[in-house]
Amino acid sequence: MGRPVCVRVVVFMIALAGSTPGHAGADAAPAAAGDAIHADWRAMATQNDRERIRGWRDGWTSALDEVAAAGDMPKLAPLGALMQPDSAMTDPKPPPGDYLCRTYKLGSQTAGGPAFREAPASTCRIALEKDVLSFAKLSGVQRPVGFLLPGDESRMIFLGTMMLGDERRALDYGSDPERDMAGAFERIGPQRWRLVLPFPHWESTLDVIELTPRP
Repeated sequence: MGRPVCVRVVVFMIALAGSTPGHAGADAAPAAAGDAIHADWRAMATQNDRERIRGWRDGWTSALDEVAAAGDMPKLAPLGALMQPDSAMTDPKPPPGDYLCRTYKLGSQTAGGPAFREAPASTCRIALEKDVLSFAKLSGVQRPVGFLLPGDESRMIFLGTMMLGDERRALDYGSDPERDMAGAFERIGPQRWRLVLPFPHWESTLDVIELTPRP
């Protein structure tokens, strides 16, 4: 697989200018060896993140089992394809722009914790950075920021880090395993996408972020 490359996720002032004051808006740009992003995500990903991406179905199964055991499956039914593991469609690449994002957390890493949670809607941004798409959640306490890299015909691979609170700059990917994030970016309908994050380091068993174009 090769050694993982440490990738710096830079927050640009041009992105900050379009964000809400007090929140770190972010377009992600690479600063790796030779200032290049590897086309093969496996060359960038840490061993832990390669394992999390390989185990995406186990993440779905475990999370849905927890939701069912808690009696919360009726909460998933109205969300349709968003909560169906095999609903990904071909051509997952989204156009750059701002999106309305909704984050859902399934399962719990704490005994007795909630099996289903929905965070308030927020804005996410897809941007083109040196021929690579970036993803950034622009508001909220937890804000994933990173890259969308080629995967296969029905998914892109997300590698990034978590920004917290009022932080204005993301950590380097690979510098803090607890902040590293990895998952699959998929299209699940016309003008509808999702970012699936299996086995996040905090709180839940599976995170699902729904993206739709902002009105």
